[in-house]
Amino acid sequence: MKAKKSEDLPEWYSEVVVEAGLAGYAPIKGFIYLHPYGYEIWELIRSHLDKRFRETNHRNAFLPVLIPESLLRKEAEHFKGFTPEVFWVTMSGDDQLSERYAVRPTSETLFYSTFGKSIKSWRELPVLVNFWNSALRAEIKSTKPFIRTSEFLWQEGHTIHATKEEADEEVMRMLEIYREFIEEKLAIPVIAGYKSQLEKFVGALYTTTLEAVMPDGKVLQMATSHNLGQNFTTAFEVRYLGPDGQMHYAWSTSWGLSWRVIGAVIMVHGDDRGLVLPPEVAPIQVVVIPIYYTDAEREVVLEKCRQLVSRLKSAGFRTHLDDDMEHTPGWKFNEWELKGVPVRVEVGPRDVSERKVTLFRRDELKRTRVDEPALEGAVKELLSEVQRNLFRRAQELLRSKLSEARSFEEFARALEEKGGFVRATYCGSEECETKIKDLTGATVRVIPFEREPPLSPCIVCGREDGVTAYFGRAY
Repeated sequence: MKAKKSEDLPEWYSEVVVEAGLAGYAPIKGFIYLHPYGYEIWELIRSHLDKRFRETNHRNAFLPVLIPESLLRKEAEHFKGFTPEVFWVTMSGDDQLSERYAVRPTSETLFYSTFGKSIKSWRELPVLVNFWNSALRAEIKSTKPFIRTSEFLWQEGHTIHATKEEADEEVMRMLEIYREFIEEKLAIPVIAGYKSQLEKFVGALYTTTLEAVMPDGKVLQMATSHNLGQNFTTAFEVRYLGPDGQMHYAWSTSWGLSWRVIGAVIMVHGDDRGLVLPPEVAPIQVVVIPIYYTDAEREVVLEKCRQLVSRLKSAGFRTHLDDDMEHTPGWKFNEWELKGVPVRVEVGPRDVSERKVTLFRRDELKRTRVDEPALEGAVKELLSEVQRNLFRRAQELLRSKLSEARSFEEFARALEEKGGFVRATYCGSEECETKIKDLTGATVRVIPFEREPPLSPCIVCGREDGVTAYFGRAY
């Protein structure tokens, strides 16, 4: 690694993405491709979330990537919000299309025009569907692998309900699933709450969000869950016959998480040696490195390593044996530290003769020697400790990036000196919110679910009895 995280985070980040073998830059600006190692992290994310979605009776389905312009325009507010980001298809071969097709920026309009059509009775509700796909939004000026790209992998859930109360429950249920996943699997603490009306998802009744802070003091939206009210169901005539014998417009939600969470893992946990992956989402949790100096030692050590790998795999650990003979153990140590593998097992001739193994933990760069028969238990405990330690360190980062401001001057100073989340009170008006954004670049990231007492009058206009929110400059 050439760049230092503390000195040049953007350059360090780009270097880690490429050098650790996660992704590369595609021929078109704003697009990336994933190497197997990067995609395997996404597959683990998908596996964890898919399990939770199925436990809550959501089923996976598929939607096409192209949306007719006439369909997208049916929900005017939604279309207006996404127009600047839409890629359009205008040609089919050499022929001009009679209607433009939007390359899917999100799937609400497709979902209601297809899955919503079949609903007839309240007995068919709720409809609980999830899609694993990619979406395209034109990000040309400011791009960053995983964090902001023109095409991105994500999941988007869409549900249809009989009542607002049922939709409200769905919104909070899915947000909590995201929170548990991000904190327990990615080891990143988040702040939960509502988006402001200016910052909510276009076309939503309200938006809930999970926000995290990055080491440079910028804030990253990790996941969102929206109550879409009846905006889309009205536009697309999604109605059902209720128990009262009357026709009713349904209520709906959507919720999503994208591969930007991989970018958060890189930034929050990585160090000057490269990635530091939480064990829960590490494609390789344990790498076994043989150390030998003669041909005779090689065979003995390699045979022992193969035995240990077999044991570790049987115990359920994602394990890899690096038996490449072209590189030295020192080179391998650096390579696997760059890739962020949580635990390294080192085996040399003395370890074999003494029935010992050396364990190296990536998060703290520390070694410990354990008895070979106790290997599985020691690795299990070490992986658990690494996972807990990464979360503790991320909590310390979040605490260090929290400030309070009781005046606009304090607010602006906190943003410049510390960044992160600045807790402050404003009157709740779009006028003052816009003024804060124009003057400082900060937006309302989170309005807590439980109303917090005002810290002061509105920091912009001085009005009393305002809204206390968490502001920040976001990626």
